[in-house]
Amino acid sequence: MHLDTPRLTIRNFTPEDAADLQEILGDAKTMEYSEPPYDLEKTKRFLASFCIESGGGVAAVHRETNKVIGYILFSQIQPGEYELGWFFNRQFWRQGYAFESCQAVIEYAFDTLGAKKVFSETIDGGKSVALMEKLGMELEEVQPDPEHGWQWYVYAIHRE
Repeated sequence: MHLDTPRLTIRNFTPEDAADLQEILGDAKTMEYSEPPYDLEKTKRFLASFCIESGGGVAAVHRETNKVIGYILFSQIQPGEYELGWFFNRQFWRQGYAFESCQAVIEYAFDTLGAKKVFSETIDGGKSVALMEKLGMELEEVQPDPEHGWQWYVYAIHRE
């Protein structure tokens, strides 16, 4: 994948992205609603196996600095249905980068891949839900997770 937005390039990951990805996945605040922060070795394994080999994520690269500032989960779940998720370097929060990149990926999914549905899920009922709604997604369901004591919010956007 290669997409250009006004401030970003969305592209496939490369092994050279490990240090920038580590800044994202190694940050406790960024990973608050996910797994514990990654160490560098776990980041490198994730980058090699999931992002590069499986094609499960793409990089959001800041055009001016050529720095990877975001990881975007973009994975086909079944024909016509894609999951979208994101983690961004905390230094770039609240500047519209997640919206800009996710909007471009959603447009790519529908316009280029012929997707029928793009969905996201989160346990963060605040910032993540607000971004999903800004992206045009609508709440599809709330799934309780009794094991962890939280709720999963599932949002989606459909096109025929």
